[in-house]
Amino acid sequence: MLRYRSALWAGFGICLLGLAVARTLPAEDPKPSTVAVKILNWDETQEIVKKHKGKIVVLDVWSTSCDPCMKEFPNLVKLHKAHGKDVICMSASTDYAGSKNKPPEYYKERVLKFLQEQDATFDNVLLNVPSDELFEKIDLSSIPAVYVYGRDGKLVKRFDSESAENLKTNEEAFTYADVNKVVDGLLKAKKK
Repeated sequence: MLRYRSALWAGFGICLLGLAVARTLPAEDPKPSTVAVKILNWDETQEIVKKHKGKIVVLDVWSTSCDPCMKEFPNLVKLHKAHGKDVICMSASTDYAGSKNKPPEYYKERVLKFLQEQDATFDNVLLNVPSDELFEKIDLSSIPAVYVYGRDGKLVKRFDSESAENLKTNEEAFTYADVNKVVDGLLKAKKK
């Protein structure tokens, strides 16, 4: 009987110790969020967009050396958090300038640091094509630029400082309020 009581008290003590340890450990996030960046070219980035056919995709083209890009980027994260199931958000950094002494990998740490600070838990790409070559290839004069693709995978709208409507109204740039209007319209179209 004495052994039985001792065993019960020992078991009880172990349970209490386990509870005490559990209370000091941080709670586990049921869905651990990680921020990562892949080094790809523009065509490979477009392949990721195509894989999300059936969803609305928002692709933000930016750089850590672009102040307007850095200012607007948190709005991409907000869009992702607000519509994560219906809208796929992505980012493509154009930090790589083409210098042989500074390959794309040279910029990865800086880009990743910014993405982590923003909690950008979606597909992030560091483009491995020199920025000038990329801009010429995709006919883009400057960043920031945001591409919105419909559920069919086709480009619905490209936002940039040189778009025809900005030139007509003498506006210098767009904001995510403009992007959100297009996304909201696409989301509403699904409900009809």
